[in-house]
Amino acid sequence: MPNIQSAKKKMRKDVKRTKNNALYITAIEKAIKLLTKITGTEKDKKQVSKAVSLIDRAAKKRAIHKNKASRLKSRVMKLGAKKK
Repeated sequence: MPNIQSAKKKMRKDVKRTKNNALYITAIEKAIKLLTKITGTEKDKKQVSKAVSLIDRAAKKRAIHKNKASRLKSRVMKLGAKKK
């Protein structure tokens, strides 16, 4: 447990940031999992765009690294292409 005031504040901020990052990450995981289960071209296009949007938003907020975001987007696009 930190004794210095600034260290205590940093710890509080870290807890908040960790929770926010977890929300982004779980949303991405759910979107990808749903995409793997869905069949049909129109649903796929909507779900792919939703997943890509979530990934971009997480990268913009730095919840995930930009290279990981591009890798995930590539995998999502491949999943969307395979369903057709």
